[in-house]
Amino acid sequence: MRRLAASTAVLLLTLTAPLMAQKPAAPIHSFLFGSWVGGMFPPPVTLSTQECLAQPMVIFTRDSVMRALMTSPAYEQRMIDTVRATPGGFEVHLFPAQTPAQGGFGCPNPDVLRVQRRGDNEITFPGCADFPFPLIRCGSH
Repeated sequence: MRRLAASTAVLLLTLTAPLMAQKPAAPIHSFLFGSWVGGMFPPPVTLSTQECLAQPMVIFTRDSVMRALMTSPAYEQRMIDTVRATPGGFEVHLFPAQTPAQGGFGCPNPDVLRVQRRGDNEITFPGCADFPFPLIRCGSH
């Protein structure tokens, strides 16, 4: 009886050890994580990494996306509900705005942000009037 219990325990540990050792997969939108500049205006070509990080236009994290506003020193933050990979980028679904003043990115649907990946360090928000220009990742130039 003890032999059966011991061999069962060893078998279970052998089967589950590889599963426990695996790292959790990165979120599909991990490419977006970080600070981005441009979007409202053409991205500057002579901006240092330090200058870029001091005033990014958009910041992506695992759970939220923040954007700079021309009328406020604070960033507007929207929480991410889900993200879906698309052939050319991502479709980010945001939780509904908490206040009428909390907007989006000038996109047709304020709760959906479509992100087109244009290269290793460049993205656009197609159809979003507030961000007609490409954005580049801080630290990539």
